Amino acid sequence: MKSGFACFVGRPNAGKSTLTNALVGSKIAIASAKPQTTRHVVRGIRNTEDSQLILVDTPGLHRPRTLLGERLNDLVYQTWSEVDVIGVCLPASQRIGPGDTFLVSEIAKLDKVPTLVALATKSDLVSKARLAEHLVKIASLEEELGIRWASIIPVSALTGDQVDDVADELVKLLPEGPRYYPDDTVTDEPTETRIAELIREAVLEGVRDELPHSVAVMIDEMGQREGRPADRPLLDIFASMVVERDSQKGIIIGHRGERLKAVGTAARTQIAELVGMPVHLDLHVKVLKDWQRSPKFLDRLGF
Repeated sequence: MKSGFACFVGRPNAGKSTLTNALVGSKIAIASAKPQTTRHVVRGIRNTEDSQLILVDTPGLHRPRTLLGERLNDLVYQTWSEVDVIGVCLPASQRIGPGDTFLVSEIAKLDKVPTLVALATKSDLVSKARLAEHLVKIASLEEELGIRWASIIPVSALTGDQVDDVADELVKLLPEGPRYYPDDTVTDEPTETRIAELIREAVLEGVRDELPHSVAVMIDEMGQREGRPADRPLLDIFASMVVERDSQKGIIIGHRGERLKAVGTAARTQIAELVGMPVHLDLHVKVLKDWQRSPKFLDRLGF
């Protein structure tokens, strides 16, 4: 029996969360092209008869401008020091740049460096010739950065190409160990947290670049509505979308509330799929001035 922990690292929009979801076979991490989409550690579990691979999706390492940014970076370094394997996501559709080399060099500085696997994500977006060139460049990082890749694998989470190969390679590199979670568990993240994240994902869709960092979501109240027939349950969810300024509140609400309505519609569909019943979603926007810089607000929001 092999079991253990692996995490994916990479620049924003490198495909980390999408690959995590593909390996788990269920949506446990929200995905967005916006930087810093992932804000807390999400664990996804892939079970087989003789293995349990626990995938840890972490925030991206970045140059922090707020107390929230500093706390997220601390979380990243802590996770790196605790996992057995790190998969470095280097999108085939982008040239390897200073951000990638910085990331790998930071991992190389750890007291105990986990086993490293290079993943050429988004392999479906490039030609075979471009992919081959990319793989050669990835291999050259060994000498350039003083590291060693256990393997280099092209993968597309979108098409599913070589996703199983990535899983097999990660499992091969795990130590022998027990099952940490029951066989039917796909994540240890509470349902309430997953619902809040689905709402935040809907908010991030189509908003301006400065807004994503400023949005957090709190579930104020949640429960099945009483007095409903057993065959027609309804889950009531009351949630607050937290922003830092009044101007941001206006962006989320939109003209005559159209933006807020669109967020609610998009989120409700995904939440209903998650909980397996119809959902009544009541959304409000709340301003907590400069919450990303306030220890009190960060603690309150779970950061």
